[in-house]
Amino acid sequence: MIRVPPMRFSLLASTAFALVGCLAADDVPAQEFGHSAYHDFRVVTVAEGLVNPWAIAVLPGGDMLVTERPGRLRIVRCGDLLSDPVEGVPEVFAQGQGGLLDVVPHPDFASNRLLYLSYSKPLGDEQSTTAVVRGRFDNDRLTDVEEIFEADSRGRGHYGSRLAFHDGYLFITVGDRQASPSGDLEAHPAQDLSNHHGVVIRLHDDGRVPDDNPFVGQEGALSEIYSYGHRNPQGMAIHPGTGAVWITEHGPQGGDELNLIKPGANYGWPVIGFGVNYGSGAAIHEGTRRDGMEQPTRVWVPSIATSGLTFYTGDAFPNWDGFLLSGGLNGTRLVLLHMDGESVTREETLVGDRGRIRDVRVGPDGFIYLAVDERRGAPTPVIRLEPIVRQEVTRDH
Repeated sequence: MIRVPPMRFSLLASTAFALVGCLAADDVPAQEFGHSAYHDFRVVTVAEGLVNPWAIAVLPGGDMLVTERPGRLRIVRCGDLLSDPVEGVPEVFAQGQGGLLDVVPHPDFASNRLLYLSYSKPLGDEQSTTAVVRGRFDNDRLTDVEEIFEADSRGRGHYGSRLAFHDGYLFITVGDRQASPSGDLEAHPAQDLSNHHGVVIRLHDDGRVPDDNPFVGQEGALSEIYSYGHRNPQGMAIHPGTGAVWITEHGPQGGDELNLIKPGANYGWPVIGFGVNYGSGAAIHEGTRRDGMEQPTRVWVPSIATSGLTFYTGDAFPNWDGFLLSGGLNGTRLVLLHMDGESVTREETLVGDRGRIRDVRVGPDGFIYLAVDERRGAPTPVIRLEPIVRQEVTRDH
């Protein structure tokens, strides 16, 4: 049996987690049952009536925050979606793929009440960019809001916008903004360090640039950049044992990728990759490999349109410790990636045909929470996976 030491939720260490009491398993009817190699589970509805939910965050005391892409931050309290959205959220560019996107509490949220939001910031003339703000969340309001990052990027979509904390640093993904990969592939903005197209950003929690970022002091390079050559990373997770940063990113038609992020590394978009042009099926890339460009750990062809990403670290599903969970949009599924070190050994579909799985998070109760996003804006739910007790199956490799 392989055991990965679980990462405990330090921001909840001194606070009773009320969500279990509010939303006990017997209080909500099971909608379906599922099976995997190691655990059986049931799927239940946590809250209903959300419009284009993009991200979930669970706070001390049990409240859940959910971003709605049209620009609202909503509170789910004891299974009820409060009618009033949170005040203090910045204006968003709510067109196409844009809007209010990720929400993440500071690791010390229990004491400092700091909440981080990523969103598409309007710039006028129908232009927008990826931005991140932080503010203090008290009494169901967001106050003292300040911008800590604005991407130097322009385009129609592909905002990226996932946020993750590790060891005091804030990581931010920014997409390539749908810049066309034509002509000289090496001249594409995702291969140009003088902008923020197709990058992973690393900052201090207040927006300052760390002195040891890989491109600090390099002429023509933006010092916020941690890695580059990405297309549209909409999933990001920190390994609970090693602290390594993992992302999933959308390929074009085919070619979604799971990547282990290395400081200063080039992940190749659009010079190398595994997808083709929409519609025509014509080649985009010069190939799938090139010296000096990283290879993905996992590729999905056809694409599942990867979205939220997290490592499982709880106690409810102990044999999934250290495995990755990824949502799928076009794939309308939640997949479980069995991990052995830095390798994927197996993939299972846990939930399918439930709609576009936009985000996946593990609550301090060990249950798995999913945001379901209907493209046409129909009200949709947050659902969760709960274990069904059976004889334990061990992980032998």
